[in-house]
Amino acid sequence: MSGRPKPRRGARTLTGHSEEAGGSASLHIPLAEDGSREASRLTQSWKIVISAVSILTLLLIGLGNHMWLQETEFPHKSRQFYALIAEYGSRLYNYQARLRMPKEQLELLKKESQTLENNFREILFLIEQIDVLKALLRDTQDGLHSHSWNVDGDWDQEPPEATDEEMSNLVNYVLKKLREDQVQMADYALKSAGASVIEAGTSESYKNNKAKLYWHRIGFLTYEMPPDIILQPDVHPGKCWAFPGSQGHVLIKLAGRIMPTAITMEHISEKVSPSGNISSAPKEFSVHGISKQCDGEEIFLGQFIYDKTGSTVQTFELQRNVSESLLCVKLKILSNWGHPKYTCLYRFRVHGTPGE
Repeated sequence: MSGRPKPRRGARTLTGHSEEAGGSASLHIPLAEDGSREASRLTQSWKIVISAVSILTLLLIGLGNHMWLQETEFPHKSRQFYALIAEYGSRLYNYQARLRMPKEQLELLKKESQTLENNFREILFLIEQIDVLKALLRDTQDGLHSHSWNVDGDWDQEPPEATDEEMSNLVNYVLKKLREDQVQMADYALKSAGASVIEAGTSESYKNNKAKLYWHRIGFLTYEMPPDIILQPDVHPGKCWAFPGSQGHVLIKLAGRIMPTAITMEHISEKVSPSGNISSAPKEFSVHGISKQCDGEEIFLGQFIYDKTGSTVQTFELQRNVSESLLCVKLKILSNWGHPKYTCLYRFRVHGTPGE
């Protein structure tokens, strides 16, 4: 009986410890929850304070700028600014209107602008030629009269001056001769006579981003001259077909079957070139006939060199005669006179006798 109380005391002590431990745990849990709530409240309050300070700062900056703008006068600059906005708005409206314009009207506008430009250049060219011819005629008349003899055998000191009517008739005669064709042979590669370019057998055109149509200083259409421009007699600076690089080819369907005998290459001179040189002119080129209906084998007709220092119109006799009439001719450009980007062709003619 004396040994039983000892284990009871031990159980009591264990029970007391467990109760104390349970009480301490129950005390620690509410303390942790209270700390997290206080931290979240502090974070939210700091966010509200920072947001309020930021909004007040922005309001103060805006108020300061507003007061500064009211104190400063900008009447002249504001008018210029509004005028500039109105001008660009007008340009944008015109640009959008041009985009909605039908393709036929764009082509018509393009042709009309090119016609006006060509007429203006031709008028300037003719005026310069008339002035040169008048000066040349005066010099010629002075030279002739200075060597003429009068009836008594003395030098004629006062040569009679030509009247304005005589000089005008002479100038018109010379201009008429200048307008006449220098080659004096039929051109079977003339577009108006029925010739055409077969694009499937022709090199691609050179793409030039600077060649644009403008409306109120706004470029709205990029264009390039088509290959069949070389089949037309209009030879003015810029009226040429350009292809990239120094080598290219063009396939031409003639106005009818012929026995080709000669070809003519034409280019502008350096005097009328806007750049002052004609490095884009063709140099070495060859001509080939195409048998059958423009899809047969090539027949070599000759290889030639266009001399840029010679006449602008140069005719070459073919180096080979063919036994059959041809309907198509291929022109191959082998090199130019040094231009690194493109080669320009102004006019190409084909001469011969009509076939059966």
